Parts: sequence; C-alpha cells; structure tokens
Amino acid sequence: MIQPFQTVSAHSDLETYSAIIDVRSPGEFAQDHIPGAINLPVLNDQERIDIGTLYRENSYHARLKGAALVSRNIAHHIESRLVSEHTDFTPLIYCWRGGLRSHSMATVMKSIGWHVHLLEGGYRSFRKQVSLELQSLMTQSPFQLKVLAGLTGVGKTKLLKALKQLGAQILDLEGLANHRGSLLGEPHDGKQPSQKHFESQLWHKLKQLDPARPVYIEAESNRIGNLHLPSAFWSSLAHAEVIHIDMPIEQRIALTKTDYHHFLENPSALVERLQILRRIRGHKQVEHWESLIQEGLWDDFLHSILTQHYDLAYRGPGEEKSKYPAPKHYFTIPENENAHYLRIAADITELYS
Repeated sequence: MIQPFQTVSAHSDLETYSAIIDVRSPGEFAQDHIPGAINLPVLNDQERIDIGTLYRENSYHARLKGAALVSRNIAHHIESRLVSEHTDFTPLIYCWRGGLRSHSMATVMKSIGWHVHLLEGGYRSFRKQVSLELQSLMTQSPFQLKVLAGLTGVGKTKLLKALKQLGAQILDLEGLANHRGSLLGEPHDGKQPSQKHFESQLWHKLKQLDPARPVYIEAESNRIGNLHLPSAFWSSLAHAEVIHIDMPIEQRIALTKTDYHHFLENPSALVERLQILRRIRGHKQVEHWESLIQEGLWDDFLHSILTQHYDLAYRGPGEEKSKYPAPKHYFTIPENENAHYLRIAADITELYS
C-alpha cells in the first residue's frame, strides 16, 4: 500500500510530536498505551465488538457500517478535542498494528493540512520495543541503583520524596504500580494498572534517567500487588547499593496511622483484609487484632501488627534468601517530621556527590 503520510518506527523519539493519538477502543487503551498518548477512538468498545461480529457474517456489510461509524467518530473528535489545533499540528497516530483504524484517522487529518505521522506496526511494535529495551536498559547501560531498605513504617516513600525534593533521581515503583507493596497496600482510590501498562510506564521512566547519576528506589519484592517486576530489572537489584533506614517503633506507628488513615475511617475493610493472615499468623492472633480494631485501640493494633506480622516477615538485606546485598550505610530517622527526612536525604546525597 502506498502511504500518503510518513511512518516512524517504534524506536524513534516519540516525544517530538504535538500529540500522540491512540485511535484504538477505550478498553484497549486502558490495558496499555504509549505514555502521554490521548485516546481518540474511531470505534468504541461496543462498536468494535459489533463490527467484528458482523464481519464474520458479512464482510461487506461490516465494512459499510464500520466506515459510517468511523467517519462519525472522527468528525466528533475533530469538532471537539482537535478543533483548536493550528496548521502546524503534527500528530503521531497509531492503532493495534498500523491498519485501517489509524489510516482512516490519518487520511482525514492529512486532508485538513496537518503534518500526520503513523507509527509503523502500531501498538504491537511499540510493545515489542518496550520488552526489548527493558532488557537492554538494565544490562547494557546499568543504573547506579541505591536501594532504601528498612522495616515497614520507617517512611521509605517519604524519604524517597525528600530525595526528589533535593533534586535527586528517584524511581517510585509503588507509585507506578499504584500499590504500597504490602498486605494493606491495595489502592483505595483506584486500581492497579495492567502488567503491560506498568512495564510501559517503567520503560518511560528509565528512559528519562541519567545512568551517570544515582537512582534511588525503595526495596521491593519481585511483586508489587498483582504486578511483577521485569526479570532484567529484578536481577539488577542484586548489584544495587543498599541504604538501611531505621526509626523508633512509636514513630513508625504514628507514620503508619497517617499513611493508612483510610482503614481507620473504614474499619470493616481493614478487618476483611486481615482474614488472609489467619493461615499465616493463626486465628487467635487475627481475632486479637480484630478486637483491638473494634475497640478503637489503633496504637495498640498498629504496634501489634507491625511487630507480630510485618517485622517477622521482613527479610533484611544480606540475609539468607534476600535479593539485596548487605547495607553499606545506616541511618536512623528519630521522628516522623519532614525536616528529619530532608536532613537524612541531604546526608544521603552527600555520600554520592
């Protein structure tokens, strides 16, 4: 097929365009998409199903109905989301594999006079590129990973944000996964991304990092909620430098109470989450926790679950079966105050300046 517009490969710089437009259905877009892309579907989820079903019965009628639907949807996008674009608008358009959906949108946009580009091979080629580059980024140009380790409740995420505030490079894996990486870490304000979208976001973040500078991350297991770390990334953690963080138990309780305030506001949800621990910690222990929750004895409950569950499950860096090497540096945060985290963050960055 002769292309009336330029095509670009998935390994090109995809951030040079006015907009990256994903014309797949909203359901496909939600599963994964190029970071920064906007969704202007030429067929919505139901329309895509209907046309696919009709195509198996009568391909001509499917093309006829599909053309009408696609035309109406493209017109809607041009009259709404794209109506204010100027003559220098330079979009990159893609669908599943660079077929009819992206060509339909591109043809109309080019007739307007916009500088249209198509992603060769569509989303499928992008996904293949992500998988390849996640491997090469961690092996060919290894990052200077500095891992923040420590018991639950010491504020590793808070320290990570303090490091970012001071200009350090960070990689917030729990933020990308939308999960705190623990029993109580499930998102209360949404859901986790798909595995593919998690990997796309991780790829995007890694591409933005400078390998010549330290990159600070939290110690994680190879799974964060329902998601798993790519094997090349997980393997690289065995060579990372570990910084161990400690904090008095009273301060850990205070910080945990702040971080998981939504459970304090919805005790029944917390009790439900604890049921999974009956197999690990026993019925008697879980029933004790339930009674503390019912009585509103939050400090007692948090002290107990931190020391009788989280601390017992903690596998310290350098210990047997731990992925991480023994810590090279140790810091104690005396109080759960921002100033203390900023001071420790400054001390840490000084080590690698």
